[in-house]
Amino acid sequence: MKPSQPTGATDGEPVRADEESVLADLTDMLATLLDEYGLDDVEVRMETTFNRDLELESIDLVTLAGLLEERYGDRVNFAEFLAGMEFDEIIELTVGRLVEHVVQSLKVAEAG
Repeated sequence: MKPSQPTGATDGEPVRADEESVLADLTDMLATLLDEYGLDDVEVRMETTFNRDLELESIDLVTLAGLLEERYGDRVNFAEFLAGMEFDEIIELTVGRLVEHVVQSLKVAEAG
C-alpha cells in the first residue's frame, strides 16, 4: 500500500485526505446518528451546524467521536479538537470546520 493512501481503522478502504471525501464520510456518519432520531432526510453541507441545524447534543458528539475513530484511527482526535475551543465555538461548530480539521489531521499523519 502507498503511504499516501492510509486505510481506515476497521474498514480497509483507502482514506483520502481531501474535503470532498471527508465530507462524504462525515455525512455518512451523521446519517447514522440522525437516523436514530428519524431525521434521515437532513441535508448536510459544509455550513451545517451541529447544534442549531442538526440539533445534536453532547452525547451525540461523543458518538461521533467514536465513529471518527473507527474510520480514521488515532490520526483524528475529535476530543482534542473540541478541547481547544471556547464553549461558543463548540455551539457554532460547522461540518466544514470539522472537515477541515480531519483533512489537516490526515495530511499531518501522512507526512509524519
